[in-house]
Amino acid sequence: MHWDDMRVFLGVARRGGLSAAAQALRLDPATLGRRIARLEADLGVALFIKGPTGYRLSEEGARLMDHAERAEGALRAAETEVRGPLSGAIRIGAPDGCATFLLPQVTAALARENPDLEIEIVALPRLFDLNRREVDMAISVSRPAAGRITVQKISDYRLSLAAHRDYLARHPPITAIRDLRGHRIVGYVPDMIFDRELDYLGRIGIDRVHLASSSVAVQARWIAQGAGIGIVHDFTLPHSPGVVRVLPEEVALTRTFWLLRPAEEGRAARLDGAAAALATGLRAEIAEAGRRA
Repeated sequence: MHWDDMRVFLGVARRGGLSAAAQALRLDPATLGRRIARLEADLGVALFIKGPTGYRLSEEGARLMDHAERAEGALRAAETEVRGPLSGAIRIGAPDGCATFLLPQVTAALARENPDLEIEIVALPRLFDLNRREVDMAISVSRPAAGRITVQKISDYRLSLAAHRDYLARHPPITAIRDLRGHRIVGYVPDMIFDRELDYLGRIGIDRVHLASSSVAVQARWIAQGAGIGIVHDFTLPHSPGVVRVLPEEVALTRTFWLLRPAEEGRAARLDGAAAALATGLRAEIAEAGRRA
């Protein structure tokens, strides 16, 4: 398997079809089609499900995608190291949980290594419009289904039901999900859940929230103060002494962070080094937080 094959595979996977990928890779669609067919024949699996709306990754293709993106990140990191430090201004949009508990550490390290790099973090509970250049890149909890967007998987992360030990000591025991009915629930403002992936409580049958905020950081602080019980990102637990998981066998959620960038080649090339460093740093931070949780 050659890197050039992986470059073609990534181009088609990210753009959802041959025509869009051909424009970005400067190859004609027929050539791309033959390259993908050859790669599938070499591997002995179908990497894409072809349909009238484009190319969608198969289960085997999704597994290859993870490895291909890691290889791409390693190559770009090496290129950045050879070429020298990054410079200029980069604006990053992110949900506030990621912006509060992960990005400060990652971007602080990035800034130390690249003293001429200016970094802005926009932490808002909403989707960002990359095509209107609200931000240079965005971290999302769902993969966009359409648009001229380059999509890169950063990492899976876990969420758990949690409460402070003091809260649990003052309230009736919780042995099953049905016992939550008698407890104060912390969560999102229901009509401000901007992404279906954030409807954590709905997935476990909780339809009433007693302490609600659009901010993950506010929710985490309420739980840390012993005000109630709710879903927390596992990477927040090292920052919240005394907060413990509740019903870990019954409530264990997994979500994914995606790094989104405009697909325009000129802008994408300028951001390649920063995107690779950001993704690598976030993966390491999530893994480290998981070990400490």
